[in-house]
Amino acid sequence: MTASPELERLAASPYLLLTTFRKDGTAVPTPVWVSSDGARLYVWTEATSGKVKRIRNRGHVLLAPSDGRGVPQGASVDGSAQVLDAPEDLATVAALHKRKYGWQFRAFTLGSRIMRRRTVGLAITVV
Repeated sequence: MTASPELERLAASPYLLLTTFRKDGTAVPTPVWVSSDGARLYVWTEATSGKVKRIRNRGHVLLAPSDGRGVPQGASVDGSAQVLDAPEDLATVAALHKRKYGWQFRAFTLGSRIMRRRTVGLAITVV
C-alpha cells in the first residue's frame, strides 16, 4: 500500500501539531513527535495526558506539520485517532519512533520509566 501524499508530508515533519477537542468543542493544539508505517501516523504519549482523554471521548483530530513549539509549518488536515495500549501495539510504535528519533526517543522513554509513567500510543488515520 502506498502512503498518501498528505500522510507522507505529515510523517516527514519532525513535529506534528496534533489538535484534539474538548467536549465543548474547544481546540487544544499540542506539538508531538510523529512516525509512520506508511498507512497511519503514530504518536507516543503519557497515558494520563489530556490528549488521550480527549481522543477517547472524540477521535476527531486536526494535523499539521509544525516546529517544536507548535508553530504550524503547513496546512491542517482532518484525522481520526485511537488510543493503543496493547503491548504489541506499543512495541510497534516504539520501533517506529526509535528509527526516526534515535537516541532522543531512547532518552525520553528512559525518563518515563524512571518516573514510572505509563505510556500509550496513538494511531492516526488521515481522512
